[in-house]
Amino acid sequence: MIRDVSAFLLRLAGFALLLFLIHYYLLLQFSSGQLYFPLWAVYGFNVLMVLAVYILMRYYSKKQPNNMFRLFLILTLSKMALVVVFLLPLFLRKSGHIQLELFNFFIPYFLLLIVEITGLTKFLQKT
Repeated sequence: MIRDVSAFLLRLAGFALLLFLIHYYLLLQFSSGQLYFPLWAVYGFNVLMVLAVYILMRYYSKKQPNNMFRLFLILTLSKMALVVVFLLPLFLRKSGHIQLELFNFFIPYFLLLIVEITGLTKFLQKT
């Protein structure tokens, strides 16, 4: 299990780093002004959420293999609730760049979600 999790973490970190560098470059070239959420915080939050879901799914797959779909739904809903909590300061504070802030968050969110789902799909096909 540790070897599979570390391989997933390596793929996730590599993809997230590449995505972060491209995103950072694009922001430097095309954006002006100060954003409320730094880019590293957005990527850190998203990577931690993806990693937590993956590790919890792996851990509970041995204990309760019949409840994997229910666990995935519960973890996904919990992740969405944490996203709302993370973005709450942005919604309460009137930012001049709210659309850019939301794009900065949700584009990495969905791209890293694809990595999460492909990793879980590969794992679940093995079991």
